[in-house]
Amino acid sequence: MMIEFDALHYPYSSQRMATVARNGMVATSQPLAAQAGLDILKKGGNAIDAAIATAACLTVVEPTSNGIGGDAFAIVWTKGELHGLNASGVAPQSISIDAVKAAGHEKMPTYGWFPVTVPGAPSAWAALSERFGRLPLSEVLQPAINYAENGFPLSPTLAHYWNLAYNKFKKTLTGPEFENWFKTFAPNGRAPQVGEMWRSPGHAQTLRSIAETKAESFYRGELAEKIDQFSREHGGFLRKEDLAAYAPKWVNPISVNYKGYDVWEIPPNGQGLVALLALNILKGYEFAEKDTVETYHKQMEAMKLAFADGLKYITQADKMSVSVEDLLSEAYAVERRALIGEEALQPEPGEPARSGTVYLAAADGEGNMISYIQSNYMGFGSGIVIPDTGIAMQNRGHNFSLDPTHDNRLEPGKQTYHTIIPGFLTKDGKPVGPFGVMGGFMQPQGHVQVVMNMVDFHLNPQAALDAPRWQWMEGKTVEVEPQFPNHIARNLARKGHDIKVALSTGGFGRGQIIVRNEDGVLIGGTDFRTDGTIAAW
Repeated sequence: MMIEFDALHYPYSSQRMATVARNGMVATSQPLAAQAGLDILKKGGNAIDAAIATAACLTVVEPTSNGIGGDAFAIVWTKGELHGLNASGVAPQSISIDAVKAAGHEKMPTYGWFPVTVPGAPSAWAALSERFGRLPLSEVLQPAINYAENGFPLSPTLAHYWNLAYNKFKKTLTGPEFENWFKTFAPNGRAPQVGEMWRSPGHAQTLRSIAETKAESFYRGELAEKIDQFSREHGGFLRKEDLAAYAPKWVNPISVNYKGYDVWEIPPNGQGLVALLALNILKGYEFAEKDTVETYHKQMEAMKLAFADGLKYITQADKMSVSVEDLLSEAYAVERRALIGEEALQPEPGEPARSGTVYLAAADGEGNMISYIQSNYMGFGSGIVIPDTGIAMQNRGHNFSLDPTHDNRLEPGKQTYHTIIPGFLTKDGKPVGPFGVMGGFMQPQGHVQVVMNMVDFHLNPQAALDAPRWQWMEGKTVEVEPQFPNHIARNLARKGHDIKVALSTGGFGRGQIIVRNEDGVLIGGTDFRTDGTIAAW
């Protein structure tokens, strides 16, 4: 194997074994979506077709985390090459810092039309299908259409988060612009419950239109007209001209070499750079054991330093005041590593020398692999649902700064700092496989932890995901999962970390991993923190 796993090493769960298969594999947070992707593989589709089918299904069977009105990123391995797709949208041309402040806001709002940016997810499906797909998009989206039209029963974790969102929204989303959210996602005056069927005919009709027109109707047709009209009715900035001008971008993934493995991420505006900054610092250490105070201390300190830089500099790539190359330079890694001492530090950004998301992984028997992530942000997104379409609009614009001096300041037509990030591992120019951990600002922290679990500590994909997680929150505050070793938490506190033990695993991300060994066998892991599964054959 390219990663030397201790094959029977399951220190965190004796009941959860990695999934092993040869012909194909789809790993994601909803069993119905994973199975839809596998069905596409069995019909002759490739891993990219399977990923598109799964992603479209997830907008139906996990609307608590993503939707048609969200964004997407992908890293694709095919025919010996790695390709990146950035399908994150831009701010409307008519919005500005002054316009937002004139409406009485000192920071970007969380809900409503103000934080809505152009959705990129439909364009991602069309672009991936056009470039790499084998089956027609109309066939690939059919499973999602069927679930939207005929309904599906809610799984436990899904129902839990749906109910949380409903209880929050019924108190906070009181304006007429939010009525369609309740009509669509709480049709009986409440959130649907575990095992209860939910269907969305408007969602099915929208997916069918996207499938038949290869997403043209969404950006330059009937759906664009509906979005424009609803935005105008409720004081939004988004217009059909914004949709028509949008196109996803094919990009070159960025990487650092971590102890012989190349770790790949999408370049900014995504926050994958944060994970790479942390790994670039951490590669200067040798870690003999995983569950030690020193291991966790160095991980946490590196993560804090990486986030300090990320939150200061990451925005649309051509708007950054420093280059990715400078941030990932060896010299800067040495400089930042030198700041890590015996005590917890208060993170500050450096100055290098100037020169509520769904994740899925899919692989097929031919060698194609894809790391794909899609999100509305903060659960259901903005609370805006376009009438009779099932299109829940994202609220990515919430991350823009209203400080005109900040790199990530709000500007018309600009992409904001983006939390969703797909990851990919290679070694010596050969694919190891896709990985991802969804969940807001937990994502780069999850990437660092699962990469180290596999590379440094030789945990197989399932054990790497099952391991207890931590996340830096702010300052010296670090939150740990309930199952995090208590004696280590106490000793970290003695080093100055403000350790908070979470009441549940709900805020620590939900991941998927697929790796391919030298014999072409696929080994997958799926997160217990969600309703996830691996469909394989």
